Amino acid sequence: MNKKELNIKNISEIIDNYKTKYKEGFTSKEIKSLIKEYNLDSKKFYESLGVNTCAIIDDEVITYHCDIKSALYCILENRDKHLWEWD
Repeated sequence: MNKKELNIKNISEIIDNYKTKYKEGFTSKEIKSLIKEYNLDSKKFYESLGVNTCAIIDDEVITYHCDIKSALYCILENRDKHLWEWD
């Protein structure tokens, strides 16, 4: 099975249209699926995700779409988060 390619131009489209259980964001299982589907380095992803806000729905931690996008931009641009991305 070929892995899908993630790039700067398609991050928003992919994350905004990714099938998630909750409209608010991604469960930890969905994040793991995203990492696998796009052949991402999980250590880099979680380092880039860093500390973030989240919601808890039905006892599941939900990571917001914007935080997933930010982590992916950091990975693809090989950089740390900008200060404005912490808002």
